[in-house]
This record gives sequence, structure tokens and C-alpha cells, in this order.
Amino acid sequence: MTVCSRLSKTQRKFSVADLQVKGSTAAQIARYDFFLSKLPMAAAVGTSPVLEILVREPDGYSIWNGPPFNNNNQPGIKLEKVPCSSAKFSEDGSRLMVTKTDCAISIYDSSTLKEIRCFQIPHVASALSPCGTYLQTFQKSTTPQEKNVVLWSVETGDPVYQQFQKNMTKATWPSVRFTADEAVACRLATNEIQFFDPADFSKGILHRLRIPGVAAVELSKAPGSHVAAFVPESKGSPASVQIYPCDKELQSQPLARRSFFRCSTVQLNWNRGSTGLLVVVQADVDKSNQSYYGESKLNYLTTDGTFEGLVPLRKEGPIHDVQWSFSGKEFAVVYGFMPANATIFDKKCKPLLELGSGPYNTIRWNPKGKLLCLAGFGNLPGDMAFWDVVDKKQLGTTRAECSVTSEWSADGRYFMTATTAPRLQVDNCIKFFNYNGSLFFKKMFDKLFQADWKPESPEKFGEIAELIKSVDSMKVEETKSQGQGSTSKKPAPANPPAKKPAAYRPPHAKNAAAVQAELFGGSSTGEMSKNALKNKKKREKQKEKKATEAAAAAPGAT
Repeated sequence: MTVCSRLSKTQRKFSVADLQVKGSTAAQIARYDFFLSKLPMAAAVGTSPVLEILVREPDGYSIWNGPPFNNNNQPGIKLEKVPCSSAKFSEDGSRLMVTKTDCAISIYDSSTLKEIRCFQIPHVASALSPCGTYLQTFQKSTTPQEKNVVLWSVETGDPVYQQFQKNMTKATWPSVRFTADEAVACRLATNEIQFFDPADFSKGILHRLRIPGVAAVELSKAPGSHVAAFVPESKGSPASVQIYPCDKELQSQPLARRSFFRCSTVQLNWNRGSTGLLVVVQADVDKSNQSYYGESKLNYLTTDGTFEGLVPLRKEGPIHDVQWSFSGKEFAVVYGFMPANATIFDKKCKPLLELGSGPYNTIRWNPKGKLLCLAGFGNLPGDMAFWDVVDKKQLGTTRAECSVTSEWSADGRYFMTATTAPRLQVDNCIKFFNYNGSLFFKKMFDKLFQADWKPESPEKFGEIAELIKSVDSMKVEETKSQGQGSTSKKPAPANPPAKKPAAYRPPHAKNAAAVQAELFGGSSTGEMSKNALKNKKKREKQKEKKATEAAAAAPGAT
């Protein structure tokens, strides 16, 4: 069975819609749609989930149906606006937490949007567990006798655990932490990490991991087998990050440890697979006086102890962003003084690919792992470069000015940026880009507070590589003209590395020629086809012949 024969009906519709926004003619789209309609479909192909987007404005939130859009390239509305002050999906996307203006917290089933439970709780902060099993709330309290951190069962509405916490910081909230599958739960306490049974909190604390001075912890996500602990500097002793297994029987000694001076805060980033931990160490003061914002270093530790040290970066300067791929086998770093460098490393900390330099401070891995977006947001102009990291080529470049948030869709085909308040009070908007950087959709708002994809497992969707390969392998016969036989031309390579243009051209104009070359054997470089070149030569010969005849007929000609 060919790659094309495995395309589902939804994927075929996407292909045609994608051609429409890229500027292909109606005849070309019709021919391509006819080609896809003749492909056999596998009986075993399942239906992929529908992409959904949460959009929150001042008067409430709504749920959009995600791209591709069927209604004149406009998103469908799954749920009309509902008044609220905040809304957030659980990490797995199964449930939606909505805080209403009357201090009520409602939990919804995100697939049916039916309310599961409503909690009437005056609160300061709230958080859902990764699978939406528990709701955690924090209220201000003045006495330890008042248990101000409460863990609620969403199914029953009953409190299952209560604890006093004097104050809340970014490092200590949520108070009870879960792994992605909710198989492990722990809490940071004074000089120790406390572990619970996530299925039965009535058992209380199962065991404690004693770490003097511990200030922050991070559980590995999938699988939840390890915990990282940060101990800041104290009385001349260096700061350190230590990795321990979550199993009580194996916690006698850390599996890995890294110490460092000049450390104010750290960012702990686990990979998928729980084999590696990236640690961004930040100091408030740069002793070299090269940066007003202090200095940062990137450390890497593995759970098997094979690597403990600095990531070998080729340029001095701050660590702007670091992100693991979905597979957990490689990570990308944007680093150095502007223009910043970007490099991809494997899990053994060896460089795999240099992405060049530019005004970048953000990296977003495609959930499928094949693609990557390199961008410059915040105080940078919003340049974006889209890369195919498997084939090591740049797919396209574009710009999304003043973007506050950015993220790939779960199927890996679309990249969404949003300009939101209160960060920016003007030009609030949502933009969708195709995986190669061409603009797919844009909508302006008077004021926009939030735009989030509904989380879905990328494994539920087909590989984007299948669609790309199916397009690359197509050969469409050209129509016969002027007595010439039909010819079949091999399509040009898809999306060659972008070159700096002499003048600005909009994304759809840039990609129209490339799509035609990819699908119908044309040229995206401005070179003429053989037929066009032959016709041009004929026209030139005819002009020369006419000029000769006119000269011969002129008076005095010999």
C-alpha cells in the first residue's frame, strides 16, 4: 500500500484547503482533488480528533473548531461565549477548569462540554491535576490551624487532602505535584520532599526524602520515575541540582548531581522518557558586565550518570530558550548575544544540527518531532524560521510581530501565534501558519486575553510526513499542446532553503510558485520551462523576420 493510499478523508480535505491558501488555481486544485479521490482508502484508518481552540475575551471564553476551516475559511464555533475570569484545560485535554466571576470554579468534560462539578470556593489560586482527577486550591490564611491548601476530588466534590502553606510562589505552586499519568504525587516541604499515594490520599505521607535546604522540585513527566531537587547557595556552599528515583527503596543516594556558584534561580526541564534533565542556571549579576540581565548557563544531567556538566555552546551570552523534542531524543537551544545562535543536540549532548543565527529567542518543537519553529518574540520583531530537522533544510520564513504566545497544534500541521492583553493592549489578534510558514488565517480582536489549543496526544494524529511524501511523489501529466506529446516532469524539491529577498512579498505569493512546482512540474525559481523557452525563441525569430522584411521593403533598399 502506498503512502497516499493511507490518507484519511480528513487529511485529503486538508491537502486541498492547503492548496487554496497557497494560491493554486481552481483547475489545479480540481485535478489534485480528483487524483486523491481515486486513491483506495485503508479500512483500518481511524478518524483523527478535531482540533479545538480556547479563545478568551473580556466578556468570556468560547471554543472554536480548529483548522482546516470549511466555512469560507472561517472557524466554526463549538461553544458560544461563556462569562468567566479564567479558563484552562488539563494537561491531557480531558477536562476544562473555568473560574467564574462569582468565585465559583466549574470543571467540564472537554469533549461534551458538560459540567462535571462546581466548587463554590473563594480562592487565590487554583490548578487541575494533569489528568483532571483533582482540583487544588489555595486561600490566604493567617494561622497554621487553618488548612488553606485543599485538594478536591473532581468526581465526588470532597476534599481528599488539606495542608497549611504560609505563602505561594512560582516554585511552590501547585503545592502537590503530579507526574503526567498521575502515578506519583509529591509535595515540597521544609528540608524534605513528601510522597503520597495518588489513588488514596487518606493514607497520608507514605515516605519522605530528606534534602536539607531544598527550594524547588520537578517530577519527571513520562514516565514519572524520577524527581529533581534544587538546593540554593548557603553559607559559602555551592548550589546544586540532584536527581533521585521516586521509589523509596532507591533513594539512599542521588543518581546524578551538579553543583555551581553564582546561582539565583534554576529552570528544570525533563525529557520525555525521563532519561535527561536540562538545567538553566540564572544569576542576577553578570560579573563580566556584558549583560544587564545577569548571566545564565545550561547544564545537562542524565539519570544513568553518563553526563553531568555544561552543554558545549559555541557562543557567549544568555540562554534564551531550550526545549526537548517530543521524542525526548534531542533538544534545541537558542543562546548567545544577538544575533543568537540555535543548535540541536542529541541526548548524549553532541551537536546534531546548526540552525544559524538571527534575532531569535524562542524555540517550538513540532509535536511530531520532524519540524521546528525558531522565532524572536517579546522585544524582538517577530521573525520566524520553519525547519525540517530530519532533512536538515529550512522550509520557509515569515514574521508575526508582537506575539505574546505561540504553539504548534497537536497534529503538527499548524502554528498559532497570539497577541494578547494585558501584555499588549492594541492589535490583539490570532494568526495560524502552515507548517512551512505561510499564513493560513488571521483574526483581529478589540481585546484578547487568551488563545490556547486544546491538548491532544500527537500520537492520535497521522504523521505529517505522510502528507508531505504523498505530495512529493505525485506526477501529474501535462496537457498536450501544439502537437507535442504529453510529458511527465519530476516535481522540484519541496521548499528549498529560503534566500533573503530583494523586496518583501506576502507569504501566499512566496509559496504559490513553490506549490505549483511541487505538484505540477513548474518552476519556482523563475526559470522558464522547455515549452515556454521554445515559444519565446519562436517569437524572437518572428520579430527578426518581420524586421528584415520591413527593411527590405523600405525605399532605397537594395
